Amino acid sequence: MSRMPVFELEHSQWLALPPQQAFAFFERPENLTLVTPPALDFQLLTPTPLKLREGALIDYTIRRLGLRLRWRTLLSEYRPPELFVDEQLRGPYSLWRHEHSFRAEGAGTRMHDRVWYALPAWLPNTLARLFNRIYVRPQLEHIFNFRAQRFDQMIRPSAMRLKGEQARG
Repeated sequence: MSRMPVFELEHSQWLALPPQQAFAFFERPENLTLVTPPALDFQLLTPTPLKLREGALIDYTIRRLGLRLRWRTLLSEYRPPELFVDEQLRGPYSLWRHEHSFRAEGAGTRMHDRVWYALPAWLPNTLARLFNRIYVRPQLEHIFNFRAQRFDQMIRPSAMRLKGEQARG
């Protein structure tokens, strides 16, 4: 039996916020509904407000291919304001590890996502690679691109307001 393929996806985005503010937004699971494509129908099941810490569990559902999928993640690393890592304990993947890192860059923050994932173990490797190439990876890239665009739209008015306040001051 061959080993299941593990895929890696990286995404980077510059945010017009200091690292502490960027981290504070993305560490709040309830904000995921704001930056997740509507078609996923993301629903947070864990009661809020949720105090994040290493060892925290987060339950939610998403909709994929017409199915409602339950997902449970463990916050395996938590180092504000620079890093947090969530790992799937239950969900659609055999492996899911998502590292979110934040570092100051210029007048804002460079947010870098790195995800390692493997499709369900029952899929033959050849089929897993094909399914990843034609469906899973494009979907994940779409999710990260949607998040980037949505977050930029959300902070643009406050960034413009801040610039206007500095110009008047």
